[in-house]
Amino acid sequence: MRILSNDDIQKVLTAEECLDTLATAYRELSRGQGANRPRNHTYFPVKDDRWPGFGFRFKSQEGGNVSSGVWALRITSDMAGVETLPSGVQRRRLIPAAPGQRYVGLVTLYSLTTLEPLAILHDSFVQKMRVGATSALGIRELSREDATVAGMFGSGWQAEAHLETLLLVRPGIEEVRVYSPTPENRERFAATWSERTGRRIVPVSDRRDAVSGCQIVTCATAAMDPCFDGAWLDPGTHVTAITSPDGTATRRELDDTTFDRADRITVLSREQVHHDKQFDILGPVERGRLAWDDIRELGELLLGDAPGRTSPDDITVFANNTGMGVQFAAVCARALELAERESLGHEVPTDWFLEETSP
Repeated sequence: MRILSNDDIQKVLTAEECLDTLATAYRELSRGQGANRPRNHTYFPVKDDRWPGFGFRFKSQEGGNVSSGVWALRITSDMAGVETLPSGVQRRRLIPAAPGQRYVGLVTLYSLTTLEPLAILHDSFVQKMRVGATSALGIRELSREDATVAGMFGSGWQAEAHLETLLLVRPGIEEVRVYSPTPENRERFAATWSERTGRRIVPVSDRRDAVSGCQIVTCATAAMDPCFDGAWLDPGTHVTAITSPDGTATRRELDDTTFDRADRITVLSREQVHHDKQFDILGPVERGRLAWDDIRELGELLLGDAPGRTSPDDITVFANNTGMGVQFAAVCARALELAERESLGHEVPTDWFLEETSP
């Protein structure tokens, strides 16, 4: 069995690999060639005295798809809570409370045929790339092909992956306007990514500037409250969000106006909408703006079984509304294959994990 660190995975796993493997996985899931258990958060009444208001949380998700050949179990053992930035904005935060000021996030892969555990992987780099690549698939399918200006909320690690994958699927983008509540963060992000991409990555101090005049608006934040007023959206805009209520926290990135103005709403998982009581996505249904059957999944869209943009003036929303075990199966199986070619990571005897009596 192979053990892979984030550094090992980063050496071999590209954004292009993520886009391709995830597109396959979502198609398979929609065709019944994959399975996924809804993500689950369990909070436990154990606190850390060093971080008032933060407490233990265990998160798990699992799934698999035929082409990956594996079943994946992803877990995180977290110290989770909400912090208030100097600007007054609140965001979710995970504390590095493990020894050495580190985090605990692991993915275990099991063979679908021999049953044995194949690998244990750190989850952080995969987490970042699979979210960005999923959002990019939504952008590729739903946004206008002639888009040249995009807005982005966020300037952290998720925003990095979202910008990289955005430019892969919409290479015609000439300018990206970046807003985040901390000026030095958005300015540093813009300078770094302008140099890396050769595009105009512009920090903006007014949220509206990251919406008005933008054909694509991406939210890649840990925000607790909506990032912008949906009334600011121009006709024809595509909007992406990665934050929705998770059953225990009522955080969201998009307001009711954005959802109500949408001509098309696509989600990653309809099952998770009900599992987590994601009232932001359910809002247009409850208000009579759309029928529940009008909200479709990304996999259906990729297969051509669900309608996408029907007019240049359509406002479209992709709610990247959950993490899925099937994502980790697809991406981690590919990372493992590539890492084995390069002899990366550490190997331990698989026999250590096998038993002679029935579980």
